[in-house]
Amino acid sequence: MLIIPQPSALPAWQRELAQGFRSPAELLAFLRLPQNLWSEEAERAFPFRVPRGFAARMRPADPNDPLLRQVLPQAGETLWAPGFVSDPVGDAQARKAKGVLHKYHGRALLIATGACAIHCRYCFRREYPYPDEQLNPSRLQAALHYLRSESAIQEVILSGGDPLMLSDTRLRALIQALSEIAHIRRLRIHSRLPIVLPSRITAELAQTLAATRLHCVMVVHANHPNEIDTAVAKAVSRLRAQGIWVLNQSTLLKGVNDDVETLVALQEKAFAAGILPYYLHLLDRVRGTAHFEVPEAEAKTLYDQLRRRLPGYLVPRLAREHAGAPYKTWL
Repeated sequence: MLIIPQPSALPAWQRELAQGFRSPAELLAFLRLPQNLWSEEAERAFPFRVPRGFAARMRPADPNDPLLRQVLPQAGETLWAPGFVSDPVGDAQARKAKGVLHKYHGRALLIATGACAIHCRYCFRREYPYPDEQLNPSRLQAALHYLRSESAIQEVILSGGDPLMLSDTRLRALIQALSEIAHIRRLRIHSRLPIVLPSRITAELAQTLAATRLHCVMVVHANHPNEIDTAVAKAVSRLRAQGIWVLNQSTLLKGVNDDVETLVALQEKAFAAGILPYYLHLLDRVRGTAHFEVPEAEAKTLYDQLRRRLPGYLVPRLAREHAGAPYKTWL
């Protein structure tokens, strides 16, 4: 007999995920904002999703809230812009097997899942063919075979989507399979969940990540200091207590963090929560995101101001990714 789990049997983070906003109209009503702020055409092209805990950090009645701007479908997404393409970072040419991207020497990336807890409007994989590429049980063996065959690979990056959308059971099995490949030494997890859904970072998950022989690094993604609250700090503390490094990568976004005061506050608040700065990315030029772009010259000026304000260990690397390049370009 098939037993369907009841909602109460789900982990707390999955219940919270299920209760998130799935409609821009619903979020705008929650924030006491008018309904004419979003584009239905943009939402049809790239569906909407926001956890309630993340929405609670937005300023009510403020149409220019920097967290809202990251998730609200805008008319600018529907406009054509030169140089903005479906695959701006060359994922397709780096594909070595289903779910495996190998761009850089010594490390490979697995598309663990296409699911995310939040749909960021500037996402560089908003057009990625997840149904055909994300790892599933039938594709995992081919992916592992590729990793075994490339003895120079010492680090595997779990990405997506968001790899922490996997259940603990699936994540544990994947990590175990990777740990059985002798030449792999490090596991890097790229996830927005510690920021947007910190309840995902349970004690059990932190212990799972610490239990492997692989040296584990968690790379989170916060763009604005208002994204980091006490729940996020608690989640990070759980990871650090297990010896897991936590780094932050941000994207420079017009109307979100394109001023030095915001960037300084982000680095300071992240560090206070136990997160080290890693990258400040220029926008990956995927179709539908031109309204987020900060010109490179302006970005360099902001970065110079940031370096004048902070000690070196709090300054992330300003970088851009070019398709086919052997490493990211530091600016």
